[in-house]
Amino acid sequence: MNEIKYEIVEHIGVLSETGKGWKTELNLISWNDREPKYDIRNWSENNERMGKGIALSKEEVKKLKEILDRIIGE
Repeated sequence: MNEIKYEIVEHIGVLSETGKGWKTELNLISWNDREPKYDIRNWSENNERMGKGIALSKEEVKKLKEILDRIIGE
C-alpha cells in the first residue's frame, strides 16, 4: 500500500484535547499533493500520527455551516 502524503497548509484551530495530548483539530490540508481541503481529525502532539477524520471542500464547509446555524441558531 502506498504511503499517504500530507501537508498541513494552515492550522485553523483546536476543538478539543485529550489527557494524553491528542487534539481534535481543524486544519487546511493537502492530501497526496491535491487541492487543500478543510480537515477535522485527531492528531498526536507533534502532528506525526493521526486518527480517522473527515476532509471537506469549501463548498461542503459552507453547507455544514448552514446546517449548524439551523441547529444552534445564529
